[in-house]
Amino acid sequence: MALQQLTEEQIRTWTRREKDEWWLKNVYRGDMPQLTIRSGLTGFLLGGVLAATALYIAAKTGITIGVGLTSVILAFAIYRILNGAGLAQDFTILENNCTQSIATAAGYTVSWLTAGLSAYMLITGVIVPWWQIMVWLVVVASIGVLIAFPMKRRFINEDQLPFPEGRASGVVLDALYHGAAGAGMFKARLLGVVALGTATWQALVSDGWMNLIQFKLLRMHQWAGMKDPWTVHERLDTYYYQASGAALKILNTDIRTLGLRLTLDAAMLGVGGLMGIAVATSCLLGAFINFVVLAPLMIERGDIVQRVLANGTVVPLSRAEIVNQWSLWWGVAMMVAGSLTSLLAKPELFTAMFKSLRGSGAKPAAAAGPDPLAHIELPLWLSWVGVPILSLLGAWVTHVFFGVPMFLALVSLPLIFVLTVICTNSMALTSWTPTGALSKITQFSMGAIDRSNPASNLLPASMTGEIAANAANLLSDIKPGYMLGGKPRHQAAGHVIGLFAGVTACVPLYFLLFLPPDANGVRSTATIVSDQFAFPGALQWKGVAEIIAKGVSALPTSAVIAMAVAVVAAIAIELAKVFTKGRFPLSSVSIGLGVVLPPESTFAMFAGALMFWLMGLRHKAPGTRAHAIWVEGAEPICAGLISGSALMGIGNAIINVLIG
Repeated sequence: MALQQLTEEQIRTWTRREKDEWWLKNVYRGDMPQLTIRSGLTGFLLGGVLAATALYIAAKTGITIGVGLTSVILAFAIYRILNGAGLAQDFTILENNCTQSIATAAGYTVSWLTAGLSAYMLITGVIVPWWQIMVWLVVVASIGVLIAFPMKRRFINEDQLPFPEGRASGVVLDALYHGAAGAGMFKARLLGVVALGTATWQALVSDGWMNLIQFKLLRMHQWAGMKDPWTVHERLDTYYYQASGAALKILNTDIRTLGLRLTLDAAMLGVGGLMGIAVATSCLLGAFINFVVLAPLMIERGDIVQRVLANGTVVPLSRAEIVNQWSLWWGVAMMVAGSLTSLLAKPELFTAMFKSLRGSGAKPAAAAGPDPLAHIELPLWLSWVGVPILSLLGAWVTHVFFGVPMFLALVSLPLIFVLTVICTNSMALTSWTPTGALSKITQFSMGAIDRSNPASNLLPASMTGEIAANAANLLSDIKPGYMLGGKPRHQAAGHVIGLFAGVTACVPLYFLLFLPPDANGVRSTATIVSDQFAFPGALQWKGVAEIIAKGVSALPTSAVIAMAVAVVAAIAIELAKVFTKGRFPLSSVSIGLGVVLPPESTFAMFAGALMFWLMGLRHKAPGTRAHAIWVEGAEPICAGLISGSALMGIGNAIINVLIG
């Protein structure tokens, strides 16, 4: 069924009441099942699993992957199979849309965990109790939900803004349920086959899984004399070093110390496929400049050295030491300068904000009379009452849990509305939420007031950014429901369910993966950042907080010079993208990301992006099986690579905790 929409003339001239009446008559699907027990439960379970994979990938790469289309395809396939087996009725299109809303909301909990929260714990050395993390996330995200729905009436009902990512989900859902079911099942099978193959590979390279299979199940230590489990080396260059023993060096520094390893990381191949060749190339360029050129030079100069702890222990040089001692500063400078320049280069976002604040002026928002959608929209009084109460509660828990002065927590609250309007306009027009850049505005503003306490800038910035991102992303999720004729109240309830799904899945997993107890049962923030989990998002937030607290004068002269060059380069790159209308191939933010990521992950992401780019060029012609696999099926393949690898990696961590 073709999706119905208003013409440009109707959007421009009709009042909101006229648009709402048209939608109610022509699009609304009445009492078609939407938020049912099974759609809620399916969304909760899918959301938890997909949010866990998103947490795993964000900790490794700093990139928060979207789970919306993946959840749509999986939910469709699950109930189509169950229906074929006579075990359950097929999902309705609105049940699937509600499941997608729940699953994507679950994924929104990841960003703060791997950025602001981790940065706070890295700086302070304080491990925040799990229940405080849960309470803070629920309170702050709920504010975003209540802010979003009054804005929904303006941005979606009245202005009919596109929200490209949300519209894509609506189009996919319409296609699946009205003519392209075969294509949907093909993509689901593709995702499943790739995930299964990836999971098998990940098991072969995982010590926990091999320990479980070889020793606990097969008892090979008893009858085969094995002492250690056999695994495939994920770092392929290990086989070279085992065979030759010859170390490869750059300026007398072993390339392994620089993190230059060749790793077959399936998840990073999938992430690279999703990010595209331009972004992946920029990440690779940043890694090359830093780890092949600058880091060896700085080690040779003595600006990067082995540290000696207070107890006399010598900390050997490693990739993490290189980043923390020197590289972090120019990488962060490039990311912050690039993201702010990119934001300021889009004045339409700010003009749209002022337009939103003052009203369109060309026509009344709605004609006099009762609201035709009052019986299905979320009541506005919930927002007018709930936002002030929850905002004060959010400021209070930020003060109590993290030691942020109450005054600063309250001062940051007015920024929430402004940043949310900017984020929503950006999401509506481009499917991009500039929360990274906008949160730095709050971080620097609060830091200017209180430089002594890093929590004073980290947490208010986290709160404003999290609320703005939640509201903007929720509106993107509401868009397909509006296109398909769903009930807004059900989507609001679904978003809250998804929030609890994400918190329930991700907070315990955060402690398991990144804060495991030692032999004495003691947890330490020193385990958060590791060779496996680089936490580039947290390092960026931490770097900004430390610059605010210490000032650049505390850094080595070479690091300050590198920061200045990085800022100029970032501005030049972003302006080049503006003047070439986006055709300039580099991204300053991605170059900075390549600095803080392990080079082996950056290379794997580039390999994945290059593979999908080349296959896309080779199989351009639609209608062929190769095109269906490599072009139309690119996202399911990437989702299979990521989910298969991430879920087995999470399982490996659980096994290591349980069986040692």
